[in-house]
Amino acid sequence: MSDTGGQWTDPKTGAAMSHADVMARAAQAPVVLLGEQHDRADHHQWQLHVAAGIVARHSRAVMGFEMFPARLDAVLADWVAGRLSEEDFLRQVEWGTVWGFPPELYMPLFRFCRMFRLPMIGLNCRRDLVREIGAGGWDSVAPDAREGLTPAVPATPQYRRYLFDVTGGERPDRQAKGPMDPAFDRFVRAQQVWDRAFACRIAAARQVDDPPLVIAIIGRGHLEYRGGTPAQLRALGISDAVVLLPQDTGPVEKGIGDAVFCLGFTAA
Repeated sequence: MSDTGGQWTDPKTGAAMSHADVMARAAQAPVVLLGEQHDRADHHQWQLHVAAGIVARHSRAVMGFEMFPARLDAVLADWVAGRLSEEDFLRQVEWGTVWGFPPELYMPLFRFCRMFRLPMIGLNCRRDLVREIGAGGWDSVAPDAREGLTPAVPATPQYRRYLFDVTGGERPDRQAKGPMDPAFDRFVRAQQVWDRAFACRIAAARQVDDPPLVIAIIGRGHLEYRGGTPAQLRALGISDAVVLLPQDTGPVEKGIGDAVFCLGFTAA
């Protein structure tokens, strides 16, 4: 596929895909997962345009955000309802503590939800839960401290290899010498707490009469090659989530998602 910008590509075949066709497919899915690199303004701009295209084709949708723990859902509802100023919103969602990236990267998405009264939900859990399960495993945490989450299905060897490679791969100063090394287990367990938390929150949003389409804003490392949150969603009975990803110019890797949009530039 050409590495010019402004084009969707099918990662299975390398063929070009029209924007209209990708939006139509996404609007028919139960869940659409929009990946990002957290510090890229152009990724968030792309997410906004894609979300708008999906919402224009679907009468009921909610938007879930990795950036917020689920305990802040009431604040998100107040924001969408217009009861908070931007300053009050950022203070009440504890932005500098729960996320910390510059809020202006995400505010266009939040304003979009508010303008169109699109419900927002938090997909995350407390950081201590990630640390505790990473260190001691699922059974080390008391049931009433698990925030309603269920255990993650085990990581496949392919997902462990992906995580090992994106965190630096083999190097002399690394304790874990390969993806299956027990020294890598702690990191994998921690990563899977996030994967499972996002999946559990998404699945819960769907467990209502006339379930909404859930558009989820999540870091791409949890989505690529379907090893993270998509695998956990599949275990929860949602096997047809659509993974959409942005990228710069260059070839699209086979199987990385369901459709990839080549930006071709970095937004200012």
